[in-house]
Amino acid sequence: MPAFYPHNTLLTDKPPMFSSKTYQDYRFFCLAFAVLAMLALWVRPTQDQARPVYNYTFIIDITRSMNATDYKIGDQPVSRLQYVQYSLRGLLAKLPCQSKIGLGLFTERRATLLFEPIEVCQGFNEIDTALAKVDWRMAWAADSRIASGLLNSLTLLQQRDTNLVFMTDGQEAPPVNPRYRSDFSALKGKVPGMIVGVGGLQAVPIPKFNTRGEPDGFYRADDVPQRSTFGEADLNPEKIPGYNARNAPFGDATAVGNEHLSALQESYLQDLSLATGLSYQRLTSADAWADALQSPTFAKQQRLHVDVRWQAASVALFCCLLVYVPLGKMRLKAV
Repeated sequence: MPAFYPHNTLLTDKPPMFSSKTYQDYRFFCLAFAVLAMLALWVRPTQDQARPVYNYTFIIDITRSMNATDYKIGDQPVSRLQYVQYSLRGLLAKLPCQSKIGLGLFTERRATLLFEPIEVCQGFNEIDTALAKVDWRMAWAADSRIASGLLNSLTLLQQRDTNLVFMTDGQEAPPVNPRYRSDFSALKGKVPGMIVGVGGLQAVPIPKFNTRGEPDGFYRADDVPQRSTFGEADLNPEKIPGYNARNAPFGDATAVGNEHLSALQESYLQDLSLATGLSYQRLTSADAWADALQSPTFAKQQRLHVDVRWQAASVALFCCLLVYVPLGKMRLKAV
């Protein structure tokens, strides 16, 4: 049976795509604004804003006491050095773009720079990889002269526009002779920054390794010097048993001590902090320490082109959500 078509109706006639009712429906305008906002994302809008940025050079103690295990990441015990790496890699992700990070290592009496500060966003992968590869086997000598290493670090950085962050447990090995302390008077206050105390206050054993770098128990009392034997003794010769000015300036008695164990030497590091003009912060948690390093004290205000695409994305999301708001059959009144 042939189809019946009303009079004067053409087969090609179709209902209009946008009726007047469509334009009066609030959801149409919500979707339209959402599309416009999404298009704005392709333009990558930026805004000129003053933002704090940071410039740090981290000097990490890689002497053997930093292998002592008195931290945890989750439920897994880790060494001091591993926790330093974990904390630094976490900080790297929190610093704003245009901030810079440099990296160096300390052992024996001096520090050496691996690289000078580079921008954290462009150099993120390179910095993160370098931090992950830091290892105690990079040490070029076994001694740990903390004060001398700190003095050397200040000397290295005094002509550079950067904040020094010296990370150590503070254990001098061999023990320091008070008569020969480092003199910081010429450099005090010249380099801004922080001494970071690493480790727990409870003394723990120091792991020992064989010539192949494999674990080989822990250091014992007779494995390490228990007192300084450098220079002249700081005691009255009359009070030193077996004293001989030439052959036994420290006496002939067997030294007894706990230098084969390791704990954070916090009071010593605090003294070094006062002597150098650096602040002091103990590394208790990665988050708290990251907050301390983002203090206004170390920040420089810099005008940056800040990405504000989030504003357009927020408008698009809000408009899309309005489409699903139960406003009934709300219509916009025709003008």
